[in-house]
Amino acid sequence: MMDRAHFLIFLSAAVVLAISPGPGLIYVLARSLKGGRAAGLASSFGTAAGGMVHVVAAGLGLSAIIARSASAFLAVKYLGAAYLLYLGIRTLLARDMVSPPATIERDAGSPLWQGMLTEILNPKTALFFLAFIPQFVNHGSPLMPQFLVLGAISVTLNTMADIAVVLAAGSLERRLSSSVIWRRRQRQASGAALIGLGSYVALS
Repeated sequence: MMDRAHFLIFLSAAVVLAISPGPGLIYVLARSLKGGRAAGLASSFGTAAGGMVHVVAAGLGLSAIIARSASAFLAVKYLGAAYLLYLGIRTLLARDMVSPPATIERDAGSPLWQGMLTEILNPKTALFFLAFIPQFVNHGSPLMPQFLVLGAISVTLNTMADIAVVLAAGSLERRLSSSVIWRRRQRQASGAALIGLGSYVALS
């Protein structure tokens, strides 16, 4: 596994990304505002399960790559670094996030299964895990256990942030709607974390 310094870098980046408003967090907030706390919590656990599906799939795919070529693994790391830089720059240049869209119907089905399917069918989640986690694994050790541990930590942090959103749905929705500065600072922190992580990997 990674050393303590690399783990702290991973944990810091994962925390910043977990608390930064994104599509998953906004989805959970919208479900909470529409269906109440129970629907919001079920959606949070659904997106967590869907996230772990992507973690396992990315781990299996990366294991197959490294089994064929160590240079291919390095290519994945550098492509992942470039993708993180792209995400960071795009985040910094994006417009400030607005309040969650009121597009979720009351009869949209089980929030647990809908949250899981929403996350599983999101290709951006797969790309993110394939770009993010490989930056911290040791290719000299079995990859799948490392992927599962780091992926589970990342998904857990995201889920904890989602649950916090569910518990504070009303006040958070008002803040997202009214505080331009708060939204901008959250977006800037997320973008800077992605750019910093991508630069660290590219230059190390």
